[in-house]
Amino acid sequence: MTSGNVEEILQAGALEIRLTEGLVSVPGGVLMLSVREFHLLVALARRTGGILRREELYRTVWGSELRVFSRSLHKILTTRRTGRWRLRSARGSSSARAARAPVRRLGGRSRHGHDKQGVNVNPRNLVALSATVLLSAALAACGSSSSKSSTTPSGSSSATITGAGSTFAAPVYSQWGSQGASGVSVNYQAVGSGAGLTALETKTANFGASDPPLKPADEAAILKNGSPAVQIPMFLGAITASYNVAGVKTGLKLDGKTLGDIFLGKVKSWNDNEIKALNPGVVLPGTPITTIHRSDSSGTTAGFTGFLAAVDPEFKTKVGSGKDVNWPGGTGAKGNAGVAGAVAQTSGSIGYVEQAYALQHNFTYASIKNKAGVFVAPSLASATAAGLGVTVPANLGISISDPSGAGSYPITSATFIVVNQDLCKAGLSATAAKAVATFINYGLNAGQAVLSAAQYAALPAAILAKDKAAAAGLQCNGAAVGAP
Repeated sequence: MTSGNVEEILQAGALEIRLTEGLVSVPGGVLMLSVREFHLLVALARRTGGILRREELYRTVWGSELRVFSRSLHKILTTRRTGRWRLRSARGSSSARAARAPVRRLGGRSRHGHDKQGVNVNPRNLVALSATVLLSAALAACGSSSSKSSTTPSGSSSATITGAGSTFAAPVYSQWGSQGASGVSVNYQAVGSGAGLTALETKTANFGASDPPLKPADEAAILKNGSPAVQIPMFLGAITASYNVAGVKTGLKLDGKTLGDIFLGKVKSWNDNEIKALNPGVVLPGTPITTIHRSDSSGTTAGFTGFLAAVDPEFKTKVGSGKDVNWPGGTGAKGNAGVAGAVAQTSGSIGYVEQAYALQHNFTYASIKNKAGVFVAPSLASATAAGLGVTVPANLGISISDPSGAGSYPITSATFIVVNQDLCKAGLSATAAKAVATFINYGLNAGQAVLSAAQYAALPAAILAKDKAAAAGLQCNGAAVGAP
């Protein structure tokens, strides 16, 4: 393991919790968990010394055994037959049989092999548990996306829906969902923007979440579900250049050219003349620089590289911009949480993370030179200022790269919820379609007022008005479903 690839692993029975990457791996696969579920699982494993009791697992991570989602999970994990475990669908019918292999245990074992302290899980079924339980089970609970409904919305919004995508947006969607937006319960999987769009395209999520706007290829893929794609900007956030350099406080000044040269590997130490020239009077150590970047398909990467490509021609030529780029060096980590963890554990490192993650880790981060020539720190005010005056195209695919305005923070990103315009033609039930629309409308109305608590910026009025019009146009088999 290299010095730039620091990783902390917590063992909990057969689970391997990779704290740096934000992943829970198991023999043969990876569990897909929301940010909130992941942190709760980590806390539970630490508190219990690595032994997870089923009842406490449900109660701590998923609320209680009485919830629909937890009850579905309970059926999948606790259906025994002839000493082995059988995978069942969330509705209780047999959907797959476990491979005939010995079971593994997360916790203790009674003399007769019954579940005394933990959960018996066949490791060959854990890949299915990733995709089927934590996405499809919730879909089935609210009306499976693979079963098209021919009825119109009934007006009831009480349902469980699933979303997948942006880690940038995860803290907000988890907050909105946990508050029970108008009766809607949300199971959100923070798997990255690219994977979120794939989940929508393959109907394993009710909505996708992406930070960069859709490309024509994305729109074409989503259209195959039976209805055009609709992307709705939900809020704004600052992408910080966070660093871990002993003795250097928050506010180190960097411009786009210098930041680009750091990630190109041209600026190799913190006392390089290029950095010193921007920070007269600041004592900078000769610590080697380790860059930390995303290893997954990432909207945060798109926002960060979009800024660098806009201001640095060399970076644009050698790296470019987008959710997936070929970095010339550095260490990769999965998700905003993974990058944040790697920066926290690597002396001399610098990485790009959303502001909420930077504040959570008490990071020091740079003030970035904007188009007006002003060095601006990331904040709610500077992120909001970056959204003012942005041109809003007909498909709402706004892009904020090096915005104008003296108070604008230049690395600011919008994040989108992506759905099919006619949700029922794309496979959702009428109840699920109404619930998705209710969740979106909550976010565009009451949800805007709580964004600041999570260190995200509300949308400017001009963007918000067009968003609400798009939400009102959502349909279920031709009937309006989007009006609040």
